[in-house]
Amino acid sequence: MMKSRRVQVLLILVVLSFLLIHFLPCSNNAHTEEKTSPVHILILSSWRSGSSFTGQIFSQHPSVFYLMEPAWHVWVTMYQNSAQVLHMAVRDLVRSVFLCDMSVFDAYMSSQKKKSDLFQWETSRALCSPPACDSFSRSDIIAAGNCKTICGKYPFSKVEEACKTYSHVAIKEVRFFDLKVLYPLLTDPSLNLKIIHLVRDPRAVFRSRENTMADLERDSDIVVGSQKTKGEMGPYNTMQVICKSHVEIYKAGSQATPSFLKDRYMLVRYEDIVRDPLARTAQMYRFAELHFTPELQKWVHNITHGKGHGAQAFGIESRDALRVSQAWRKTVPFQKIEKVQNVCKDAMDLLGYRLVQSEAEQKNMSLDLLFAQN
Repeated sequence: MMKSRRVQVLLILVVLSFLLIHFLPCSNNAHTEEKTSPVHILILSSWRSGSSFTGQIFSQHPSVFYLMEPAWHVWVTMYQNSAQVLHMAVRDLVRSVFLCDMSVFDAYMSSQKKKSDLFQWETSRALCSPPACDSFSRSDIIAAGNCKTICGKYPFSKVEEACKTYSHVAIKEVRFFDLKVLYPLLTDPSLNLKIIHLVRDPRAVFRSRENTMADLERDSDIVVGSQKTKGEMGPYNTMQVICKSHVEIYKAGSQATPSFLKDRYMLVRYEDIVRDPLARTAQMYRFAELHFTPELQKWVHNITHGKGHGAQAFGIESRDALRVSQAWRKTVPFQKIEKVQNVCKDAMDLLGYRLVQSEAEQKNMSLDLLFAQN
């Protein structure tokens, strides 16, 4: 009898031990297990394509850590090389940033670097709020000018510290010209990468580049070589390379898609964003697994329905975004339009931008007819 009771007690202890081992850790670590892997978002575009604005759509989201063009540091340091040669260095830097390893900047900055040494750091809401800066709340919509005045004094270590506290890491980059360069990142098990490929009407890009030519000179030299940027055809040579890259990226992302690109590539036209900002932002947020809050809906509407004329070439201000996006139709001579259409015809055909055949058509064509192929 005594032996039978001992056996029963032993069995009860074994069962209790099993329950303690298998269920208590789950209870204690529930928060850890529920935490999903970070989502990594690459806004892939070219200069003067509305990418800074699109970047802000992500930067202002309270779940997103955002950096604008971190590869600027690579190009400034290694400007003697071509864009193709720099692809590997740019890719390695982008991967490190996605993983919140900011030691990658050691190769491109001095050992005494500060947060404010990071290119366009003030355009990142995440670097303007805790833990990177204590002056604003993480839920605030923060203007770059306000941030730059107040938050520049913090140490560079705050960049990495802040990055690790977000569920999403987004980078806007204009220095990739081949999607295949990014395949190692798309197959990297440590990353959950989604690519938003942002394009804009080449005629609008050309007009914007003309207005900022001096600022883009070094980048243009790297893209096509300094000899090809000179003379009357220089700007068109640059546009040809940019347009060709968009064609190749689009084809690689959507037409001959490898399995690892499934549901991870999205083409967005800037003109579609400014025509219907709320719907297109909601679409991009769904793709990136983000919630479109009422506060952000209000901000997106206000920033695209202002009275500004887009006078600040590199700034984000409230403007009549749809009107500004079509300014090329009234300001660029038809002779230049013809040249742009000639070097960018393949991109325009593929991406749904209709060619104009005369100056009169350029001035008078309705907005809908410009995109009749869509």
